[in-house]
Amino acid sequence: MAPDALTNMESFAERLVAALESFESAQRDYFPGIVPRLREQFAPSIEALEEAKSGLEAVHAPPEQEALREKLREASGLCLDALRLSIAADGLDEALVNFRKAGRRIHRALEFLLPLCPVIPAVNRYFLEPPARGRAHEFIPNPGPDPATGLLHGGPDTDPYARGAASFYIPGNRGRSEPLPLVIALHGGFGHGRDFIWTWLREARSRRFALACPTSLNITWTITGPDADGEMLKQLLAFTLGRWNIDRSRILLTGLSDGATYALKRSLDEETPFSHFAIFSGIMAPFNLAHAKGRRIFWVHGAKDWMFPAWRAKAGEKELAAAGADVTLEIVPDLYHAYPRERNDRVLNWFDPSLSLQP
Repeated sequence: MAPDALTNMESFAERLVAALESFESAQRDYFPGIVPRLREQFAPSIEALEEAKSGLEAVHAPPEQEALREKLREASGLCLDALRLSIAADGLDEALVNFRKAGRRIHRALEFLLPLCPVIPAVNRYFLEPPARGRAHEFIPNPGPDPATGLLHGGPDTDPYARGAASFYIPGNRGRSEPLPLVIALHGGFGHGRDFIWTWLREARSRRFALACPTSLNITWTITGPDADGEMLKQLLAFTLGRWNIDRSRILLTGLSDGATYALKRSLDEETPFSHFAIFSGIMAPFNLAHAKGRRIFWVHGAKDWMFPAWRAKAGEKELAAAGADVTLEIVPDLYHAYPRERNDRVLNWFDPSLSLQP
C-alpha cells in the first residue's frame, strides 16, 4: 500500500475506534433520560469521524487495497448512524428502542472491523483488553490447519438474526494445544447472541478461552413455564464440546438481565455441566433451591438498577446462601440496568485464576 494511504487508514481507524469507545461507555452508563448527556458526549466523535471519513475518501489507495478501505467506510457509516440514532429522541420508550437499534449497528460495524486486525494496528489494539495492548503483535492470527477459529456464526444463512442461532469465538492455538476454558454467555430480553458476543470477545481474544453465545428461541429466555431453551442449550454445549478442544471442568455460564436469570435457573438443576455461574443484573425467580448446595455463583448488580432494584439481588443472595450455594454478590455503586464490562476481569479471575491477564 502507498505510505500515504496506509497512514491515512491508520489515522482514520484511530478516530473510528475513539467513536466506538465513546458508544461503549454510553452502553455501560445507560439509563432512561441519558439522551441529552449523550448529545454532548457524542458531538465531538461525530464531527471527528465525519471529517476523517472525508479524508479517507480523498486519498488514493491502490486497487488491491480498495476492499480494505471499503470495510472501513462501511464500519464508519454504521458507527455514525448508531451515534445519531442514539440521540434522535428524548421520549423514554423511543429512546430505549433507538439505543437498542444503535447497538446492533455498532455490532455490525465490529464484524467489518475484526478481520482487519492483521493489517490495521489501531483495530488490533481495540479488540484486546488494555493490559494486553502493549503486546498486540502477539495476537495476530496465524493461518493454521483448522479454519474453525475466530468469529463464527451458526444458523440460517438467509437470516443472520434468526432465533435459536448461535455465535462463537474460538482463539487460534498460537502454538498451544491445551484444552480451552469455555464461557457461554446469554443475552438479555429482546437480544441476540450475535450482538451479545461482543461483550466478551475482547476478553476471549486476550486471555484465550472459547466463547459461545446462543440466542433464545423466543424474544427472551424461558424463565418460567415449559422450558423451550433447555434442550437448545444442551445441543449447543454438545456441539461445542464435540467440535473444539474444551476443558469440561472449566465451563462458565453467564448472562445479562433475563439471560442472567435464566443462567441462575440452570445453576439450580439437579445435575449441571457448568462449573461456575455469573449473574449480571438478574433476579431470583421462584426457583426450586433443592440443588443449590455447592453451586458457585458470582452475582453482579447495579445499585441504581431501575428495572430490577438492588434489594432483589440482596434477597436472592441470602436465599442462595441459606440453601448452601457458594455465592458472591457485588453491588456496583454507579451501575444502572446495564452491562459493567469492567467486571469481566473479576469474574474471569474468580472462574479460573489461570486466565488472569498480565500486561
